[in-house]
Amino acid sequence: MQTKTTVLSLPEEEFVNPGTRACAGCGLGIAYRIALKALGRNTILVVPPSCLTVLQGLYPVAATKLPCLNVTFASTAAASTGMLAALRALGRQDIKVVAWAGDGGTADIGLQALSGAAERGDDFLFICYDNEGYMNTGVQRSGTTPKGAITANTPFKGKFQQKKDVPAIMAAHNLSYVATCSAAFPLDLYDKVKKASCLPGVKYIHIQIPCPPGWGFEPRHAVKVGKLAVESGLFELYEVEDSVLRLTGASRKIADKRSLVPVAEYFKAQSRFRIMDAEQIAKIQDQITRKWSGSIEKAEENEGS
Repeated sequence: MQTKTTVLSLPEEEFVNPGTRACAGCGLGIAYRIALKALGRNTILVVPPSCLTVLQGLYPVAATKLPCLNVTFASTAAASTGMLAALRALGRQDIKVVAWAGDGGTADIGLQALSGAAERGDDFLFICYDNEGYMNTGVQRSGTTPKGAITANTPFKGKFQQKKDVPAIMAAHNLSYVATCSAAFPLDLYDKVKKASCLPGVKYIHIQIPCPPGWGFEPRHAVKVGKLAVESGLFELYEVEDSVLRLTGASRKIADKRSLVPVAEYFKAQSRFRIMDAEQIAKIQDQITRKWSGSIEKAEENEGS
């Protein structure tokens, strides 16, 4: 069993320079810094247009200390496959290829290439940082924008459709490892990235990233809002290994206690849900309660098997 990481046991070496171009309170800054600590120096990043390209900045003052290939929106997984093939041709088995894409470049524009790479079983890690919208182009809705959220192109009644469950889509590809994380729980994130980096084939990690300007909350509340997403049950922390799903971290503790924070608390903390009425919130609360009943039963079955 992998030893759980503590704050004191995190590696001291930093791969992100201080003073990035991320927005104040951006959850991506936390997740990126922690994940690169888990990945280590022998890593090449593949990044499409996204908030991460803004965070990184431009050469020669880029924030990231690791080599990075910037690619087109749709080609992240395909470019990762090409990078992997080039490294293997050079005999560099020691270098990891890691794709970092936003929800638009994963759930929408990049999904076809990702599915193809997953089916081929190429040996790289794909990380989706999900801030639930096209944030650096003006907060447009994406496939992972939750139902009811106001965006630039759903400005009056919010998004009508449910959030696309990309981790479930990737788990259906029978990958060696699929996990969900939150920037608000960095040690859980570190352990999962570290674990994924040591496994063969395509690995997929989905990180929820609180976004102050896109979600509508003060930058100082980023971690608080991220925790509420998990504690309300709207976003689950879990991992799928060998087709077995296990709740992890805070979600495991919630399941043990059978206690969820009312989802209204999460919605109330963000202005993007300001037009939701009590009836809409009650329906979502009912969906979460039923979903969690099923998740707890499945987790208990897996632990008992």
